[in-house]
Amino acid sequence: MQFLHLFGAALGLGLVVVGAGTGIGRLAAAAAEGIGRQPAAADRITGAVNLPLFLLEGVAILAEVFILLIVLLRPNSLT
Repeated sequence: MQFLHLFGAALGLGLVVVGAGTGIGRLAAAAAEGIGRQPAAADRITGAVNLPLFLLEGVAILAEVFILLIVLLRPNSLT
């Protein structure tokens, strides 16, 4: 039972990575399709996609930091 918090952190980190990867993949696929249909608007499409990609990546990094803090700062008296 001492390692149950580690299992939860690993499961949470896996979900964060899968969710972020799926979101980034969908955004990149939509951008590639839009550029394929309208090559003249490639600069505008890329600019419009960059902000959500950065925000999604930032949320994933914050979640990873929070999970790391939960693992490292867990008090040993609650076993």
